[in-house]
Amino acid sequence: MTSVTHFVDGTHTAESERRQALYNPATGEVSGEVSLASAGETEAAIASAKAAFHEWSEMSPLRRARVLFKFKSLVEANMDELAALITKEHGKVLEDAKGELTRGLEVVEFACGIPHLLKGEITEQIATGVDSWSLNQPLGVVAGISPFNFPVMVPMWMFPIAIACGNTFIMKPSEKDPSSTMRIAELLKEAGLPDGVFNVVNGDKEAVDVLLTHPDVQAVSFVGSTPIAEYIYSTASQHGKRVQALGGAKNHMVVMPDADLDQAVAALMGAAYGSAGERCMAISVAVAVGNVADALIEKLTPKVEALRVGNGVLEGMEMGPLVTADHLKKVEGYVASGVDDGATLVVDGRNVTAEGGEGFFLGGCLFDNVTPEMTIYRDEIFGPVLSVVRVPDYATAVKLINEHEFGNGTAIFTQNGDAARQFCHEIQVGMVGVNVPIPVPMAFHSFGGWKRSLFGPLHMHGPDGVRFYTRRKAITARWPTGLRVQADFIMPTMK
Repeated sequence: MTSVTHFVDGTHTAESERRQALYNPATGEVSGEVSLASAGETEAAIASAKAAFHEWSEMSPLRRARVLFKFKSLVEANMDELAALITKEHGKVLEDAKGELTRGLEVVEFACGIPHLLKGEITEQIATGVDSWSLNQPLGVVAGISPFNFPVMVPMWMFPIAIACGNTFIMKPSEKDPSSTMRIAELLKEAGLPDGVFNVVNGDKEAVDVLLTHPDVQAVSFVGSTPIAEYIYSTASQHGKRVQALGGAKNHMVVMPDADLDQAVAALMGAAYGSAGERCMAISVAVAVGNVADALIEKLTPKVEALRVGNGVLEGMEMGPLVTADHLKKVEGYVASGVDDGATLVVDGRNVTAEGGEGFFLGGCLFDNVTPEMTIYRDEIFGPVLSVVRVPDYATAVKLINEHEFGNGTAIFTQNGDAARQFCHEIQVGMVGVNVPIPVPMAFHSFGGWKRSLFGPLHMHGPDGVRFYTRRKAITARWPTGLRVQADFIMPTMK
């Protein structure tokens, strides 16, 4: 049985009596428990981070980068262990867990370039005898709140850049699968990160509310559902904090009549059913344009029926369980809702026989004839449910996507360059793929959606990540030989 506590000031610690069970979603069995931090424990983590800030922020960017280089090598050396922890508590198959780690490491690699990324700008002789330059300086103590679906990758979207910039960090992982995040904290310490620079507080709303309101926390990053993102953004902003809060999604993939259908179907299978659909970038709606719908359903159906569903530790599994029994019940409720609303349930995964476990399994579900007023179209389901919406033409497909409240990711599959270019130009979505079903930007670009998929002006990682975790200082200087002797009472201008 695993007992997960907190990691504060370089030490595992837990004082609160509150605990929550951890489950192995593939078996349905309790695998351990996690401590839920009190307000006092959360405040202690903030105090540790505050105490560590001065020394860490005064360290040269190159020395900070060297800690991250060492951390990267430790994660690579412990890849199998970390992937197993993810699979045990989240349920995704092992190869998918390793893919999550790889995408997280890309942000670490980007952050290792912080000596270059922090460089400011300078203009010599901006006026006679006057120079002007800018600096990027850290904020102080910052916090991250991450979801259950990527217990390592999403924290790595946050803390590597934050600490590389000279900040100290409080991580609040999901209480559903915290073990891999705790192991990350241990590896950071092993890499030479000073105590207090990275702290982990496990918990629920009690801990979160302290992070959102405490005066010593300068910024908060969040990834999760839209209602919680709105709460995070509103509460933290009201308390004077910088906030980036990524919310929900309903990602559409447009399949044009000229698309390579075999390529489109293969893309849909991975994008809709990978990680049991528990991805914010999962494709949950296929928009079939013109006469392509029947052929699309015909090709999809046997593949969805043939999905290998089972315990993620078994070789050859394509889809694992959902994360909890409650989440399974919620997704099954959406399937029932789709049937009640009149959609055609082509493949029903509710009675799937899973290999190697009797946990929280749902097979792939495929709906046809879904319409925009249906709940399964409007809501983010976060499960292995793909809806096919039939539209007569390209313009209707674009209108459909642009009218949805979410604008996280989308894709178009076509062999027509003109249609693809027009789609990229006019679609009101933050991340767009052309013949790429899950257009997650690489670490040196930034990740984020539009509309109710993002609250706050800056996206995550990449250049926006550096901007989010630093503040700009502009300096204008004239030295004594150029001092003017008389006072000016007008707006200063450069001459």
